[in-house]
Amino acid sequence: MVSPMRWLSILSVNSLMLFNVSFSVLMLPSILNKGEVAAQTNLDAEAEKVFDEATQLHKQGTAESLRRAIAKLEEALLLFRKTGNLSREANTLNNLGSIYNSLGEKQTALNYYEQALPIRRQAGDRGGEAITLNNIGLVYDNLGETQKALNYYQQALPIFQQVGNRRGEAITLSNIGEVYRELGEKQKALNYYQQALPLIGQVGDRRGEAITLNNIGLVYDRLGERQKAINYYQRALLLIVQVGDRRGEAATLNNLAGIYSSLGEKQKALNYLEQALPLIVQVGDRRGQATTLNSIGTLYSSLGEKQKALNYYEQALPLFQQVGDRGGEAITLNNIGRVYSSLGEKQKALNYYQQALPLFQQIGDRAGQATTLNSLGVVYDSLGEKQKALNYYEQALPLFQQVGERDGEASTLYNIAWLKRNQGKLTESLTFIEKALEIIEDLRTKVASVELRAFYFATVQDRYELYIDLLMQLYKQNPNQGYDAKAFHASERSRARAFLELLNEASVNIRQGIDPKLAKAETELQQQLNAIETQRIKLLSGEYTPEQKANIEQTRDQLIDEYNQLRVKIRTTSPNYAALTQPQPLTLKEVQQQVLDNDTLLLQYSLGEESSYLWAVTKDSINSYQLPPQAKIKNAAIELMATITSPRERNGIAKIDSAADELTEILLKPVADKLNKKRLLIVADRFLQEIPFSVLSIPNTDGESDSYQPLIVNHEIVNLPSVTTIANIRNDTKSRKLAPKKVAIIADPVFSPDDARVTGKTTTISTSENRSRAFPLEAQKLDRAARDVGIRWDRLPGTRTEAEAIMALIPESERTQAFDFQANRETATSEELSEYQIVHFATHGFANGRQPELSGVVMSLVDKNGNWQNGFLRLNDILNLNLPAELVVLSACQTAKGKDIKGEGLVGLTKVFMYAGAKRVVGSLWVVDDSRTADLMSQFYQGMLEGGLSPVEALRAAQLQMLEGGISPYYWAAFTLQGEYDSR
Repeated sequence: MVSPMRWLSILSVNSLMLFNVSFSVLMLPSILNKGEVAAQTNLDAEAEKVFDEATQLHKQGTAESLRRAIAKLEEALLLFRKTGNLSREANTLNNLGSIYNSLGEKQTALNYYEQALPIRRQAGDRGGEAITLNNIGLVYDNLGETQKALNYYQQALPIFQQVGNRRGEAITLSNIGEVYRELGEKQKALNYYQQALPLIGQVGDRRGEAITLNNIGLVYDRLGERQKAINYYQRALLLIVQVGDRRGEAATLNNLAGIYSSLGEKQKALNYLEQALPLIVQVGDRRGQATTLNSIGTLYSSLGEKQKALNYYEQALPLFQQVGDRGGEAITLNNIGRVYSSLGEKQKALNYYQQALPLFQQIGDRAGQATTLNSLGVVYDSLGEKQKALNYYEQALPLFQQVGERDGEASTLYNIAWLKRNQGKLTESLTFIEKALEIIEDLRTKVASVELRAFYFATVQDRYELYIDLLMQLYKQNPNQGYDAKAFHASERSRARAFLELLNEASVNIRQGIDPKLAKAETELQQQLNAIETQRIKLLSGEYTPEQKANIEQTRDQLIDEYNQLRVKIRTTSPNYAALTQPQPLTLKEVQQQVLDNDTLLLQYSLGEESSYLWAVTKDSINSYQLPPQAKIKNAAIELMATITSPRERNGIAKIDSAADELTEILLKPVADKLNKKRLLIVADRFLQEIPFSVLSIPNTDGESDSYQPLIVNHEIVNLPSVTTIANIRNDTKSRKLAPKKVAIIADPVFSPDDARVTGKTTTISTSENRSRAFPLEAQKLDRAARDVGIRWDRLPGTRTEAEAIMALIPESERTQAFDFQANRETATSEELSEYQIVHFATHGFANGRQPELSGVVMSLVDKNGNWQNGFLRLNDILNLNLPAELVVLSACQTAKGKDIKGEGLVGLTKVFMYAGAKRVVGSLWVVDDSRTADLMSQFYQGMLEGGLSPVEALRAAQLQMLEGGISPYYWAAFTLQGEYDSR
């Protein structure tokens, strides 16, 4: 069974806690007391001059300038007191309070505000009185005394309304909203924020507008509406950067980091935090610095770097204590406890949790209480004190429900399910995990970005693993109750959901009916991406520094982020997208009726830390099998892949046979009697997606043969991210007309201005010399892998041979081909390709496991004059293609690979070509040999075009032909087919 992270970390990022209103208000002409003489003395003038100098220093916003501003204001204060100018004395006291508050010195700030308040009242300055009341409320809010804060805000609000100060009214409404957010009353908080936002907009206060947008984002974040939260944070960030508010910028970056971390985008989160920390240090905001350090600690903890996390928490804790922020202190104590719990130091963890809990209770933070109660439950569960653990969980659950923290609610339900499962109370456990999954299914639909939805889904896969395991245990106890069918459906629910939704989206034109400005912005961003890619190619083709490379790639990555955000905006505003219904994973019965025929066997795998499972499904039966833990399976898989791809061992068929036997014993031996030479649909999980099942041995149950007999001998093999994928493809293409022409081929592009096709000279040295320098072990081997920094790649002569062999099988009127300079990005994105049933790419390919959107295939990188041009056909380019092909063949390296996102599977070229319209895609799992690939492809096309075989039959026939010729699986097994197997 799984060993989950059974805690809920408090989000270690805070809202901006709302800005102090006093300073900009006091930029207005001063309000005079009744009877005060308007004519200023020289002393008055000197005081005003010093006050103005303080104002300018305050505006600079650095720690140093704020300290200097304090000195100036203290000087002005003495002068105003000498002149008896009560109004200006109060203003100066107020601004001193404001600066000390921003520096985190809350008690000092409170002292100044409390001096200012009676003077405001004495001078009859109602507007100033409201400002100081608001600011006192802000300090108490920062100190965690929310009820006191609320009392002061509620005194300030009617005064602002009476004097007609709309900006002050908006700020106080927003601050009241912040208190209610902290108290867990999220709807009340939203109501106040939404009253404040138009008022702030009316007075043109962009900083105030940004902070309110930020805090609305924070509410949606806590409600699990992550896409809405991101949208508000990004709107806030744009405004806050414009007004130069570094403290606000840091806080918003911090909040963005929190949300991306919760969605599993750890590197992106870290990038945001690394931007935030120096900003907050510059302005001397110790509370903000503590918050950011705490956030970085939480991120490192989630990455498994526990000591690093502790270091950051131990820097944050004294800062929170110094500034009197009990909420921040409690969060940090809780997070330190979480680290010690994960390190197995349970007593230390309990000590920290027990320090955190009363602090949360004192400040009325119910979400914080629930989190710590949940964490205490986890520790006591691990110590075997099940009843004590359950008591804590049962205290946490209603608190999470009261404050609307749905993530926390789901985590606690999961923890209760886990506990009851370990007590053997399987039916009770099932009830709790099903409630948790109901919440998760709802939360994932609230993320409009398909990419982020996939990342979020990866973070909750342990919930599905527990659900599957429970159902399979119940199946063992009650084999006739249908629990195996439910477990199979749970497995289907847990995989490739974002891809299914992408396929669903592909069935409509989501750009129809959108704001023309969005369509224009998309075109402009595509042009900018094309231009930056061309610049990158030019840079990397010559001499460059690491800094230049990093800068241009950072610019490119920023443009990709902007483009992805724009796609989300297009999706969320598209009437056609809004009309789509969420595709539902198929049940067992639906799979049997809609997908399988009598000659097909589905093998679906689900990996787990304690047990893995296999379901063998035919048109009228299901059989379930328990397999070993994923670690044992992974060791066997690594051994097989190392053997197949090793230059020393890949030609030794006996060694491959031996390595295949171990994995066969685990994955296929249990189901040997069900295989019966049927077509196999393989729905693999995690690392098994990168295993060529074709090379696994036929399970030899009777010992009749000792020779290597790979699975391909008896079976056609089709790979699928989920079995529902086929049903979706069939539904979307059932009324689609067959394209009028047969094959479009793009092959043998030009990668360098040194190519003979540019220079007119034949070269025999540079290719081998370059390869020898970079790859001495394989200097004599041509392959189709992307090389070096992504620019200097060798010509692949086998691709032309391959293309010409295919062309010879098809009448000229039924085909088109693009070689040399014509094998370019413009051709690859041409609408003309939609007229062909088969589209064949023969070139270099590359899979980027860290940033899958950068994966792609390489077209010509130079034009006929030798000028560099963008030749990369990347994932985002392919998503925009209209390619209603029966088959796309990616005759290049690693085109069936991608980034493995838990639960989603491999995100790479295969899936995006299906999104673009392809019914099926042939791609490769490793670096393939150029000449052998040309042979394989020639035989593959002969089978389809002359032998009348379906693509899956033809691929098997071509691979068998090479096997029978004594050729090692390394040269033919890399190519797999994904998608529709039925060619009718």
